[in-house]
Amino acid sequence: MISKEHIINRFISYVTIDTESDPNSKTTPSTEKQWNLAKKLAEELKSIGMEDVSIDEHAYIMATLPSNVEHDVPTIGFIAHFDTSPDFTGANVKPQIHENYLGGDILLNKEEHIVLSPDYFEDLRQYTGQTLITTDGTTLLGADDKAGICEIVSAMEYLINHPDIQHGKIKVGFTPDEEIGRGAHKFDVEKFAADWAYTMDGSQIGELEYENFNAASAVIKIKGKIVHPGYAKGKMINSMYIATEFINSLPRMETPEHTDGYQGFFHLHDMRGDVEQTELQYIIRDHDKGHFEARKEVMKKLTAELNSQYGREVITTEIKDQYYNMKEKIEPVMHIVDIAEEAMEAIGITPIIKAIRGGTDGSQLSYMGLPCPNIFAGGHNFHGRYEYVPVESMIKATEVICKIAELTAKKDFI
Repeated sequence: MISKEHIINRFISYVTIDTESDPNSKTTPSTEKQWNLAKKLAEELKSIGMEDVSIDEHAYIMATLPSNVEHDVPTIGFIAHFDTSPDFTGANVKPQIHENYLGGDILLNKEEHIVLSPDYFEDLRQYTGQTLITTDGTTLLGADDKAGICEIVSAMEYLINHPDIQHGKIKVGFTPDEEIGRGAHKFDVEKFAADWAYTMDGSQIGELEYENFNAASAVIKIKGKIVHPGYAKGKMINSMYIATEFINSLPRMETPEHTDGYQGFFHLHDMRGDVEQTELQYIIRDHDKGHFEARKEVMKKLTAELNSQYGREVITTEIKDQYYNMKEKIEPVMHIVDIAEEAMEAIGITPIIKAIRGGTDGSQLSYMGLPCPNIFAGGHNFHGRYEYVPVESMIKATEVICKIAELTAKKDFI
């Protein structure tokens, strides 16, 4: 049985180390402070008995748990990221432990009256009676994805201490900069040398995902012309008005706040401007590859139409693909999803198989030759002050890892 106290102590030791990544940095890792946890994790993997522990010049960590069976078993991997999102501060995290949650409001911060309420976050009620770890309302928690790291390390420690559980060779990998879309960029798939892997980076207990968005970024730059407003007639071109035309010409109901499930969207996440120049930053998302390409074409066509309307190039649009739906790479090897589903059911978890409305390192890794579905890590409300994780979910995720290893050693893959 995985010790609750052990899981809590390990998790807190991780989240109290600030590892916020920085999208404006050109280095890997993007922030120097990520090294503080990376080095700690490498030493911890050595201390629990993992072999071939390495940490490269970019802070990517890998380690091996050797097989304890004589027959051939595929090498499997488990991967998580140690950076936290720049969307909300991860400095000076003060975790709060709530034993035997009663199902009502949780006061995170008395001074600022910050409340985590099931009236707004309905998922809370399913964890009544459990132990929750929250923030104090002034930072994020970092369960995304330090819960995943905690579960992987704890599972490896458990397997090492229980050699009666049969398993093949297991690889673990921890990455920087996932939150800014670079977690897999310098991941050495050949060195990792696994037949397949799982990212422990999902949310609520039971989640098992092998589909995600196709994703692109779009930067729209609008050129205006500044003239003294008293003498501007027929001369001034206000870039902010053209930007408004662009925004209003996109489908209004195809935005994150109006879509769910498999519905894609255009998301304007940053806008800066003045009369002379305005810049819009969008992300484009869709699970369907055809719809994804069509969304990019909508932006390109709109750009051309507005340039034609103004009789010159007032808008430039640069679109860059970020990642693709891993479904294409997972479906030919669906047994790796089946094993995870069987592992959950074996320990009393009902699998929730659904598409990710976002991305994961597993998406990029799948296209790099390492098929990599995503499994729950247990946390909720990522990237903000209301983030929380049930300890029981982390324990179950740890047990899922152990059960996947055990089931894989028993399967006949010939």
